[in-house]
Amino acid sequence: MSEGKHRNKVRSSIDEALADLSDGARIMVGGFGLSGNAEQLIAGVVRRGVRELTLISNNAGNLGKGLNAWLEAGIVRRFIGSYIGTNEALHRAMAAGTVEVEMTPQGTFIERIRAAGAGIPAFFTPTGAGTVVADGKEVRVFDGREHVLEHALHADFALVRAKKADAFGNLRFYRTARNFSPIMCTAAARTIVECDELLPLGAIDPDDVHLPGIFVSSIVHVPVHEDAFEYKTVRPRDGGKRAG
Repeated sequence: MSEGKHRNKVRSSIDEALADLSDGARIMVGGFGLSGNAEQLIAGVVRRGVRELTLISNNAGNLGKGLNAWLEAGIVRRFIGSYIGTNEALHRAMAAGTVEVEMTPQGTFIERIRAAGAGIPAFFTPTGAGTVVADGKEVRVFDGREHVLEHALHADFALVRAKKADAFGNLRFYRTARNFSPIMCTAAARTIVECDELLPLGAIDPDDVHLPGIFVSSIVHVPVHEDAFEYKTVRPRDGGKRAG
């Protein structure tokens, strides 16, 4: 039986789940490009009206979708991530000085988050040594190779989307839409999940659980998503015949 903070995790709406979100929060958001985006939670943050957010995500949206909504609403003060790409809203904000941007190599980015979840305050990595990534950071030599000191990356909230969730918060993600989400949940003080399917306890086999519910604070059932493609590339159909 769920007790204490693990009782009654299911919320009736996105707005209810985000009720404790306030100005200045540090928020991790799962997703790689538009894959695995917590679409309704992202929209709900804009409705909430909070500002001066620190956004921690691989990217800040693309093609006017996903987290791009936060940039257009002017609620992000700082972005920590590993990819900007063709996000014109972020390029404009950087040029105008309205959003501070901290770029981190992608492997280092996820390792900083993993370290936070594991209780590791900092670590040394060879990635970025001898480049601008190392500027202002401690550098040490191990086995004749320079390593850069990187600090764990924590957040107040993690917002993620799962394919399946039970009432305790045990989660299963859909293929590559899993991406950064499980690790982010371990590094945040509170995790809010929107799920495609909300199942009863015991419906997800323990061997199929990608993230234990101990890391989850709130769950909202969101059965309908846009699931936008960034760039759809397919090969021409050949009538099912193979060359040979």
